Amino acid sequence: MKKFWKYLLVLLVVLIIIAIAFLFRPVASKAIKTTNNEPTVDVVLIGGGIMSATLGTYLNELQPDWNIRMYERLDAVAQESSNGFNNAGTGHSGFMEMNYTEEKDGKMDISKAVNVAGQFEIAKQFWAYQVKQGVLETPNTFINPVPHIAFVWGDNVNFMEKRYAAMVQNPLFAGMKLSEDKAEIQQWAPLVMDGRDPQQKVAATRMDVGSDVNYGAITTQLINNLEKSPNFKLSTSTEVTGISKNDDNTWSVAFKDLKSGKVDHVKTRFVFIGAGGAAIKLLQMTGLPEAQQYAGFPVGGEFLVTDNPAITAKHTAKVYGRADLGAPPMSVPHIDTRYIDGKKYVLFGPFATYSNKFLKNGSQFDLLASTNKNNVLPMTAIGLQNADLVKYLVSQVLMSDADRFNELKKYYPEADPKDWHLQQGGQRVQIIKKEPGKPAKLQFGTEIFASKDKSVTALLGASPGASTSPYIMLNLLEKAFPEQTKGEWNGKLHEIVRSYGKDLSTDPALLDQIRQYSSSTLGLNYKTPANLVPAKKVEKAEAVAQ
Repeated sequence: MKKFWKYLLVLLVVLIIIAIAFLFRPVASKAIKTTNNEPTVDVVLIGGGIMSATLGTYLNELQPDWNIRMYERLDAVAQESSNGFNNAGTGHSGFMEMNYTEEKDGKMDISKAVNVAGQFEIAKQFWAYQVKQGVLETPNTFINPVPHIAFVWGDNVNFMEKRYAAMVQNPLFAGMKLSEDKAEIQQWAPLVMDGRDPQQKVAATRMDVGSDVNYGAITTQLINNLEKSPNFKLSTSTEVTGISKNDDNTWSVAFKDLKSGKVDHVKTRFVFIGAGGAAIKLLQMTGLPEAQQYAGFPVGGEFLVTDNPAITAKHTAKVYGRADLGAPPMSVPHIDTRYIDGKKYVLFGPFATYSNKFLKNGSQFDLLASTNKNNVLPMTAIGLQNADLVKYLVSQVLMSDADRFNELKKYYPEADPKDWHLQQGGQRVQIIKKEPGKPAKLQFGTEIFASKDKSVTALLGASPGASTSPYIMLNLLEKAFPEQTKGEWNGKLHEIVRSYGKDLSTDPALLDQIRQYSSSTLGLNYKTPANLVPAKKVEKAEAVAQ
């Protein structure tokens, strides 16, 4: 028995030594050997998703003489989070996402909804401009008009009434309709009301200017256009294996051709890491001190999907409910119309899944590989502090097919299991951040990282991401290239985003002009709401919007 305890103690000591050695291992890339006469490109984009495609498009239009390189580890672009089936395809505008509105001390805080709505207006202007320029194809190949509906029942009706009363005071939500009439809601969303208990109290709001967006199609079309430029080069099946700074303050990015096995590198003045969940691991390669504060918490999602024409014909809406206590924002239940590659679907979910992968096509070692001495304690602290989230994820992972179907029936009471199949969605990585002198925190949403010298940038986090990508990348340009955005690029930015620098939430006339422009270009449903535009502001707004 004594030998057993002795061996056990030795084993524990060995494991502790291995753990310490692992945590204190170097995570930064080794210096990549370069020569003085190597050519230097202007920009390297890591990842072939919506963010890299959007940033590349901005830069190609702002600085067409710059040499841009894009590296994607999969065989084609837009196959991870941007892929049509790996996200909900929502044009997030704050219209129906009730997690963006919160009741505090008896008052409804709509500030998050206002911010997201304003950001999506920028996205629509960016896409409308690209359609006008022939960069994006016919709008219905990537965006379609779909009303956005928030739906509740029972005790949540009171919340809905307060939310509506607060939101319609802001111009961004003018035109929103509230109904507690079952017959009217039946017209808006038949699937949601068919078979519902007639005694159940319900309420819904509706915005007709909502949309369904295929971010994979946008990504592919933007990159197809970039490839027409002699200064742009895309390399697929190419994995970035190292990022190191050179003595002349440029960066070297090492990569491997996954088909041939060939290893090479490129020198660049600017790096953008837009690799979804893998961004944290790639950022660690840089060795930048300001990158040490980040860790990741992976969360996946599944959807119930149907393409039964009898069902899809009855549902043209995105209907969002309220999330359960402790659920992350990306887990708000919704039953959605989707248009993917010309076909109509209805999706319900998401149901949270757990995997150590940081990408859908990643490795189960991703979480472990990103853990080191700088982030292990913040990661542990977050796990202990977020008991509700952990409990929620465990309950989701343990759900049976019957459990998932019962959740669907809350939003589609007459649903038949034979019409639906379960499909794995994308993988997201929430940010765990530990700033010096502050406690660790788990962040939902997205965050732009920029090094102190502005030569390395990255996008970290999750929803809302793709839907506000033009806004996010515009912010990144302002952080990384402040002199150009205020100077030589400013005029072009105003051409691309007509309301650039303006707050649409405080300018009803300009908002109306911008929505008229973007909606008519993109084929969305918009009519000026009654009393939205004060007459004295119309002339000024028209001048800005032209």
